[in-house]
Amino acid sequence: MSFDQPLPPFNASDPNASFLSTSCLDFLMIELVPMTYRVANELDAAASATSPVTGDEGGRSSSGNGNGNGVDTAAGSHRLDEDEERDAVFFRLDGLGYRVGLGLVERFSRDRPRFNDTLDAIKFVCKDLWMLVFKKQVDNLKTNHRGVYVLTDNAFRPLSRMSVDPGGQAVVRAQPFLWFPCGVVRGALAAMGIAATVQAESSELPGAVFQIKTIPAKQ
Repeated sequence: MSFDQPLPPFNASDPNASFLSTSCLDFLMIELVPMTYRVANELDAAASATSPVTGDEGGRSSSGNGNGNGVDTAAGSHRLDEDEERDAVFFRLDGLGYRVGLGLVERFSRDRPRFNDTLDAIKFVCKDLWMLVFKKQVDNLKTNHRGVYVLTDNAFRPLSRMSVDPGGQAVVRAQPFLWFPCGVVRGALAAMGIAATVQAESSELPGAVFQIKTIPAKQ
């Protein structure tokens, strides 16, 4: 496979030909975030149900059962609070994206010479990787030349199908859909030998801004 568009005639019998509908990624991105929220809460509920709780620890109450043993009346009822849930979902989505980014660069840049300059690697992400995953290039790239890079996509594909409600909550609800792409970028850079943190936000749909901060190598 390569970044080049396949030329006709398309031969489905070619064992080296791989084609995938771009809608598959759209459907994956739509389902990935709610699925991750469900998994995070299900795993926490399962852990809470199997964890022994005694006394009045953590605000949980216990009552006697006639044999002098405490019975946890809140067993299995614990639920992640908003911050815990957010952190758990972010960790899982970022990790999934990281592995995808690693695999993409390992596969699609193996025939390219190694990047000696960080800016060249960032440009590779903005052009080639973005085109491969999101079917367009980044609209704008800025850097302070001190390890900070800002990528602006005015029509970010994963946010393009989201509706905008009058209450202004659409941008807030869109934020978790940026965590998987952040992981993809971080993994892609890691595959090129660049350690970095990646954050993203949207102030107006469907636009998105990604901030990359490279981490200097320890001497």
